[in-house]
Amino acid sequence: MQVGLFVPCYIDQFYPDVGLATLELLEQFGCRVEFPEAQTCCGQPMANTGCWADAVPLARRFVEIFEKYEYIVCPSGSCVAMVVHHYETLLPADDAAYLAVKNKTFELTQFLVDILKVKSLNVRFPFQVGLHNSCHGLRDLRLGACSERMEQRENKAVTLLQMVQGLELVPLQRVDECCGFGGTFAVSEEAVSCMMGNDRIRDHEQAGTQVITAGDMSCLMHLQGLIRRQQKPLQVMHIAQILAGRQPNAAE
Repeated sequence: MQVGLFVPCYIDQFYPDVGLATLELLEQFGCRVEFPEAQTCCGQPMANTGCWADAVPLARRFVEIFEKYEYIVCPSGSCVAMVVHHYETLLPADDAAYLAVKNKTFELTQFLVDILKVKSLNVRFPFQVGLHNSCHGLRDLRLGACSERMEQRENKAVTLLQMVQGLELVPLQRVDECCGFGGTFAVSEEAVSCMMGNDRIRDHEQAGTQVITAGDMSCLMHLQGLIRRQQKPLQVMHIAQILAGRQPNAAE
């Protein structure tokens, strides 16, 4: 199975181990993975700010680079949502190359559960883990059920985390509430963004979380900044790092 690995900008620049952990996971399950070095930003920051015209060349470039792969996998729900759902407003409706790319682009947990059909993991993580369900993953990609919709839906991240030996998923009071990052929202509405992030951190503290995990490093980056400034004992790790066998101190 040939996979083109798409690594988001902030992971590439600030959290490269998340990209490496994603690569290791995919190879562990038999994928032949390539990282096309010509890849650039998916254009999400421009779109979030309303600069849609500036995002168009990036959308076209993404399709051009990744259309040759059998599958495209990315450790970020928000970037995958941009490609799968929001490129529709940037590119022609009859763009055959984009339509092909759209149908074979997957978020990491989605790919592991739905395409690779992972049933077990030989990894141990003896910590209390709080799962942050990122908005794009839940509400755009439907990687789990969200509270505003009365439905039953498998949570991809939970399915995988329950395969990890020694890991205890702690019960949160608000399991799908936004962390407040929202890309450029965290810059334009800093005070609101920080209040929302602190609310999420308090929920994890009351639940006894030792490590906060998520499928989006952008959300974790926001929470990590608040945690560090307040010198709280919580740690954050992308789900790829946990599934690949990283331990908390090694992930910093």
